[in-house]
Amino acid sequence: MPRSTPPPEWVLARRRQIGDQIRAARLHANLTQEQVANTIPMDRATYVRIEQGQAAALLDTLLLIADAIGVDLAELVR
Repeated sequence: MPRSTPPPEWVLARRRQIGDQIRAARLHANLTQEQVANTIPMDRATYVRIEQGQAAALLDTLLLIADAIGVDLAELVR
């Protein structure tokens, strides 16, 4: 089975920016990674990979994260 082509660097950089914005919003809401992951529900390791920009999140997942943190999705992806 052939491997898929990795996304371009600008996509990876933007993924990291979104992860940074998720982290900042979570900290501002005084929530732990575990609390957000449990609210979604999602395992903490997957949530951490999204926050670190190592994993691509589906739109549905980003909506759930935004709701769990108490912010609009636009605030996370702005």
